[in-house]
Amino acid sequence: MKIIIVDQKHGETRSLVLKGWARVVLSVCLLGIPVILGYYGYHFSSLRNADFYKDEASQAWMDDLKSQKADVEQIRQNTLAQLQALSLKMANLQARILRLDALGQRLTEISELDDGEFDFTQTPAIGGPESIEEEELEVPDFIQALDNLTREIEDKQQQLELLDSIMVDQQIQSASFLSGRPIDRGRISSPFGRRIDPFTGNLAWHQGIDFATGRTGIDIKAVASGIVTFADEKQGYGLMVKVNHGNGYETLYAHDEKLLVKPGDIVKKGQIIALSGNSGRSTGPHVHFEVHKNGRVVDPSSYVHRTSR
Repeated sequence: MKIIIVDQKHGETRSLVLKGWARVVLSVCLLGIPVILGYYGYHFSSLRNADFYKDEASQAWMDDLKSQKADVEQIRQNTLAQLQALSLKMANLQARILRLDALGQRLTEISELDDGEFDFTQTPAIGGPESIEEEELEVPDFIQALDNLTREIEDKQQQLELLDSIMVDQQIQSASFLSGRPIDRGRISSPFGRRIDPFTGNLAWHQGIDFATGRTGIDIKAVASGIVTFADEKQGYGLMVKVNHGNGYETLYAHDEKLLVKPGDIVKKGQIIALSGNSGRSTGPHVHFEVHKNGRVVDPSSYVHRTSR
């Protein structure tokens, strides 16, 4: 193989003759370099394309992950909102149950029912065998169950409030119902009506009943609930208490030794309001008891001997 080299500066030419292995090596180099360059160029292009597709798949995966995270966050927010709603409902139901328990306990005390049978301070006794098939309540089902329980509690509350109103009215009527004696022990020493006056010996009208006590300091009790309208000394009566029971009824307790109430006090049936004495126009320790109806004096005997409601 003959190679001609041209010198551009001096215009001279030189000839180089390659023989044997030198010619073979030069041929391989001239043919192999383009092939090698082509191979590496194709490989580099493939790597760049692979990286491009890899980046595109990674971006799509990241976008999908962000979307899933957003969905999870939305579900979490909805769940929290539902839990807050359930918490409020539970708090409301618990408050109502406490009110119902208090009302039930009050009715039990008013009705004097057996505490063991109607004990609203204890959790109701329930039980039964374990169910083989059980279903978990979903959140919407649980909310619906709470709504049903709320309506049931409201119905029971209305019924209990109505019952409470009726029973309180009955209690008020019973408490204001005049009955019984103003003292636990003591005989009737002077009845209601005409009698011989113990001081003048003349026929006179006795406006009440006298209960001989034998000694002073005996408890005097209100025969019905009411409001004290007078608690002081009055001519002829000595120390006395007057109680207004409503519905036109008043009672009077006279010749007392000590007064235990004052005007404006609210007294209950059976409450001790004074101690018996011998004050005023009296011949000995006793209680003078009067009943007034619509401003007129009436015979207390019928009220003393009748039973409570």
